[in-house]
Amino acid sequence: MRLAIYSAGSIGTALGAFLTRNGVAIDLFNHNRPHVEALRKSGARIVGTVDFSVPVRAFFPEEMTGIYDVVFLMTKQLDNRRVLEGILPHLGPQSIVCTMQNGLPEPSVAEVVGPDRTYGCTVGWGATLKEPGIVELTSEPTREALAFNLGTMTGRHDAMLDEIAGILSLMGNVTIERNLMGARWSKLLVNAAFSGLGTCFGCTFGGVSDHRIALRAAQRIIKEGIDVARLSGVTIEPIQGKDIVKLFDYRGWFKRQLGLILIPIAIKKHRAIRPSMLQDLERGKKCEIDAINGAIAAQGDIIGRDTPFDDLVVAIVKEIEAGNAQPGWHHLERFAKLLDLTN
Repeated sequence: MRLAIYSAGSIGTALGAFLTRNGVAIDLFNHNRPHVEALRKSGARIVGTVDFSVPVRAFFPEEMTGIYDVVFLMTKQLDNRRVLEGILPHLGPQSIVCTMQNGLPEPSVAEVVGPDRTYGCTVGWGATLKEPGIVELTSEPTREALAFNLGTMTGRHDAMLDEIAGILSLMGNVTIERNLMGARWSKLLVNAAFSGLGTCFGCTFGGVSDHRIALRAAQRIIKEGIDVARLSGVTIEPIQGKDIVKLFDYRGWFKRQLGLILIPIAIKKHRAIRPSMLQDLERGKKCEIDAINGAIAAQGDIIGRDTPFDDLVVAIVKEIEAGNAQPGWHHLERFAKLLDLTN
């Protein structure tokens, strides 16, 4: 099969490097000229919790030719229609676009390529682009931590799904989901809590869990997401063996306090992840806040469930994006006030 990773930044370069090292021929596409040139010259170097280099096949988007059987899509959702319309001439009737984007991207992908050609995959690990050609893996390099949850929009299980699962399993554990949207919501809750707050405060996932007020805000964001999903008829799936609803949903004081103890334990293997939204803002780029915390808030509006903590994260990140604020711990005061108001 001809395989491509489209928008191979931090996550895509790490994935491409692992797969290439395991004998998979895969093309990496990115518009970042210094990054592509460094990959061409010296290969991909993966550091952090691992340390290896491997030659990779790196290209600019305009250099895409021929038909690809599978395209792993990693662009920001803001660009989906434009990017996908550019990829369409390189997709055959049986070709698949497997979106590895954050949030709930499958519907927008399916609008362009069709639901039968749209697969989805959540990525349960993190990476940071340190400099052109060099990516830091920030999750533990165990198969459990380097996890993927894979499925189709229609819930079918076909031969191509098994093929893709086999490819991704060369890097980490792959769970095939019949309830893809339930798996998407699991990842969305983690991203909203830790990527959202980490972007506000300018810190890693571990930084959020280490601060009492930030941790309490993360718990509230998870709770908002659980409630919105439940009221929307979504059954949230376990993520990396952890049942988010069972562990972190609460009604009374005891379960809430227990959750505050369990959350730092649950993300222990991913403490060093630096949010991709924060990385985007630091490079002067727009980020995906509308597809993460904004997606929960928007669905909350539809079903009539208030989401004040997600709303606050969106507001702060928008202020940072507009150049009217900077990431930092000074934003804690606004979350502390909201915690007092909502008890």
